[in-house]
Amino acid sequence: MKRLTSRHHPLVATCRAIARGRDTTSRMLLDGPHLVEEALGSAIEIETAVLDTAFAASEEGEAILRGLAGARVEVMTATRPVLEAMSPVAHPSGIVAIAKRPPTAVARALGGALPLVVVGVDVQDPGNVGAIVRAAEAGGATGAIFCGASADPLGWKALRGSMGSALRLPLATASTAGEGIAAAKRAGLRVIAAVVRGGDPLHESDLTSPSVLLVGGEGGGLGPETIAAADAAVVIPMAPPVESLNVSVAAALLVYEARRQRVLAAARPDRAGRHAT
Repeated sequence: MKRLTSRHHPLVATCRAIARGRDTTSRMLLDGPHLVEEALGSAIEIETAVLDTAFAASEEGEAILRGLAGARVEVMTATRPVLEAMSPVAHPSGIVAIAKRPPTAVARALGGALPLVVVGVDVQDPGNVGAIVRAAEAGGATGAIFCGASADPLGWKALRGSMGSALRLPLATASTAGEGIAAAKRAGLRVIAAVVRGGDPLHESDLTSPSVLLVGGEGGGLGPETIAAADAAVVIPMAPPVESLNVSVAAALLVYEARRQRVLAAARPDRAGRHAT
């Protein structure tokens, strides 16, 4: 197993470039054992993994090494200073890996038998992007798309925020909200915008059909043109004086209300059948 001892090794520069968003066309940086384990359990191809010597000798490190060997990943060890240079976090947890980015075609994110897709518009905080992806997967959404000035959902901060959900949930990016909305409508999905005021109460809105849930970025929310392009608008009722929620919290509430409605709708035929007998 090769050992890295110099902070000037080309692999260090590669990790830094990916972490800084300078190489986002084909690769992503996985920082920490949890993301590496999630990638090993998903259809993600890891190219290279680097462990610091102490972590490689630990029980957790040895288990990950066995998984990496089974996946035929190139593995190296490194001194602590070298790993610190490769990792974008202040206190690395012992392993970084370079992996191939999964496909991010918009059509893939809009697919599924009964699509429920979260679309983030100008969500600039990668932590919020990651939290949206995690909530989307947890609530049963089938995909997520990030438009405009949104952070990269496969950037290292968003990946950490998603806790591995970004490695499983179909994700896509679009240059503008209009592009994402147009693609959704071509696919036959109903576009529903989350607004601060002027929409239907969330619990009174029908979210059982194939749908896209639009949420706006920090501060400004969705713009007037984006709201006008939607098929419907919903508001999340709030007790005064609160007027808005964090975008990831709002996305979670939308997804879970859709989940609630869909579970009830799926159960109705069964109940009718039992009553009939």
